[in-house]
Amino acid sequence: MSLPARFSLKLLHRFRRNRRGSAAVEFALIAPLFFGLLFAIIETAMIFFAGQVLETVAQDSARVIMTGQAQNGQVTGCSAPCTQAQFKSYVCSQINALFDCVNGIYVDVRSYPANQFGSVNITPPIDSSGNFLPTMQYNIGASGSIVVVRLFYQWPLFVTALGFNSANLNNNKRLLTATAAFKNEPF
Repeated sequence: MSLPARFSLKLLHRFRRNRRGSAAVEFALIAPLFFGLLFAIIETAMIFFAGQVLETVAQDSARVIMTGQAQNGQVTGCSAPCTQAQFKSYVCSQINALFDCVNGIYVDVRSYPANQFGSVNITPPIDSSGNFLPTMQYNIGASGSIVVVRLFYQWPLFVTALGFNSANLNNNKRLLTATAAFKNEPF
């Protein structure tokens, strides 16, 4: 065997026995999957947290309609009764920093006849192409009527690779919806 061939063979045996750097190579192979999964978990947690915040705000804001405060102008910044813009401003005052309230929160308040909960429609305002339909109404109802208050927010998604995509709207967004249904108290 020639000298260069023996040297090459010896070098190959040394390379095969040397384990330094194997951890770095293994980590480089696994790191993209690990970080993708980590970011997907974080994003899912943020979606659930944002949904809970939106639910809390919907319940608190609906309470001022249920008790007649919105109808009688007893809400800060409202005339009697609260207008749609005033009620949205009240909703936005409940939200601290998680949402872009002025341009992002949609408030839908609908009233239904008393004792007809079966006529309540809470289908999401999304068309078959995945577009959000911002047809919001504002009808706070009279004493004893059924009222449904819904808040909508288009949450942007960032981790949509690796088969994890929880978007239900176009442009990688998820429509967060918070709903409060109740019967107005006598006022």
